[in-house]
Amino acid sequence: MDFASAINTLIPSWISVFVLLSFFAYLAIAGSILPGKSVPGATLPDGTRIHYICNGLQLLVLLVGLLGNGVALNLISPTVIADRGLELLSATFLFSIVVTLLLYVAGRMSHNRSSSLKPHISGNFIHDWWFGIQLNPHFAGIDLKNDGVAAYQPLNSGKKPPRQKLGHINDPLPVICLDGNGNRKIAVWPVYVVKAFWLNIEFLRWDIIAERLGFMLVFGDLVWIPFTFSIQGWWLLSNKVELTTAAAIANCLVFLIGYCVFRGANKQKHIFKKNPKALIWGRPPKVIGGKLLASGYWGMARHCNYLGDLLLALSFSLPCGASSPVPYFYPIYLFILLIWRERRDEARCSEKYKEIWAEYCKLVPWRILPYVY
Repeated sequence: MDFASAINTLIPSWISVFVLLSFFAYLAIAGSILPGKSVPGATLPDGTRIHYICNGLQLLVLLVGLLGNGVALNLISPTVIADRGLELLSATFLFSIVVTLLLYVAGRMSHNRSSSLKPHISGNFIHDWWFGIQLNPHFAGIDLKNDGVAAYQPLNSGKKPPRQKLGHINDPLPVICLDGNGNRKIAVWPVYVVKAFWLNIEFLRWDIIAERLGFMLVFGDLVWIPFTFSIQGWWLLSNKVELTTAAAIANCLVFLIGYCVFRGANKQKHIFKKNPKALIWGRPPKVIGGKLLASGYWGMARHCNYLGDLLLALSFSLPCGASSPVPYFYPIYLFILLIWRERRDEARCSEKYKEIWAEYCKLVPWRILPYVY
């Protein structure tokens, strides 16, 4: 593809704009109607608390059902996202800029003094636009922060998979996406996505609760995460990779181990916060200074959840083989990010817990990977 063609594919068409706006309209309408458990956020300085309706799984199931019916009735192409990926990327990027500029103007004009809507103005346009001015801006009664944090769903190409050679998987896309091969069905992305929606009550993200809604948060959740974390799928659409059955099984094992560590560590922390005396792996928890859990996964490494996250990211890229580093952008990026975050966490916890953290570090010397790092 030459430069001119690449530029043309980045120009949003009316179809890509319609798809994007339809998705946000769906989130706004269905998200306000569908039932879900109400989960309170953090207590704000004025004593109020935002309650979040966790209905992500219901939204996902309904969306897949609507898309399935739309495809069956020939109202929508099952490959619309794959066919217009670059257009959707540029449309979403432009949408992020326009929306955050409007949020900046609305925040500057607001005289509301509540913690959710009180303007935080530094006087520096770039700073205020980037980090946002208001914590929980609303429009027509809709929480824009919740509506704006849109998760993408992997879509099946709708093509019948080719017959496979015995002991091989000619099309590894099913390993990370939706469909199967013959009678064998292998899928890791759908499991990860569905579980994330299912467990969003437990793991309500900190940026949704505490970060103001500016370009950083909007761009991150609408552009960066959906379009970069799915590079593996985009790459496999135009590159053929053949996997042996053994390689596919090994890939699934990496995913399962990563998921067990990631999910298990976060669940143990969640349970400990709710009930510090709850059993961990069938035994009473070991607690340092009455505050820090040192049992289960947290007795193996101080940031063991990061290890699970890295293994999951690696499992999403392994089906792409080793012919190019492009599909490994996600695990490489995540590795750099988590090492930086781990160092930041260490400094913050050391300052917060002081001698308790020092004692925990002596008891659990490994940061992420036991006996290695």
